Amino acid sequence: MDAANLRPPAPVSRRRRRKSGVVVPNSPKWHQRLGAWIIWAVLRAVAATLRYHVNDPHGYTARKDFGQAIYCIWHNRLALSMKLYFALGRRYHQSAGLAGLVSASKDGALLAAILERFGVLPVRGSSSRRGPQALLELTTWAERGYDLAITPDGPRGPRYVVQEGAMSLAQVTGLPVVPVSYHLSWKIRANSWDRFQIPLPFSRCEITVGHFLRVPRETTDAEREALRQQLEADLVAISRD
Repeated sequence: MDAANLRPPAPVSRRRRRKSGVVVPNSPKWHQRLGAWIIWAVLRAVAATLRYHVNDPHGYTARKDFGQAIYCIWHNRLALSMKLYFALGRRYHQSAGLAGLVSASKDGALLAAILERFGVLPVRGSSSRRGPQALLELTTWAERGYDLAITPDGPRGPRYVVQEGAMSLAQVTGLPVVPVSYHLSWKIRANSWDRFQIPLPFSRCEITVGHFLRVPRETTDAEREALRQQLEADLVAISRD
């Protein structure tokens, strides 16, 4: 659910395009769909063994004044993101479903297949591929009553840095941005740019919901940058490694 810069990207000569000029995202191959099924099954099995505790200092779960939202979680915590959404977001604030931003790359095809196994609609796009198209598609799904999900530091980082994509999406849709994170007592950290966290069975998972914010349509560049920094600081504050 990569938070790419959803503004129109600079021209790239080697993009895969249709004759119409529309960038075509890489579709999952058969082996990626098989891998997605295995990952989905393992994640569900591991998630069922975890001990959960929810910290909700701002009373998000009790709020009745809004329904849909844009859920933000760091890229390295994607493993349990679907568990968190269905346990918190969908449980307390009903919506038509969830659409998540996923890179249009070959690696993104695997994540898209995993999300589909969880019943999530993947919208393919990134800063270098399908940025404007992805923003339009996400806005359309928001208009249809869907929640949206985005990893604000994905797909390539830097780690724990909120990129412009999250703010553009919030400004266009008018939906509140809800930062969510968690801490695992037992985990494996992958040797990747984001130090991806793999939960171990029977770990304690402390979930924290941050303070939601909105990005008004008439926000100036300076005001939007201040909100971006606010979201980044909040996500960092609730993310204990």
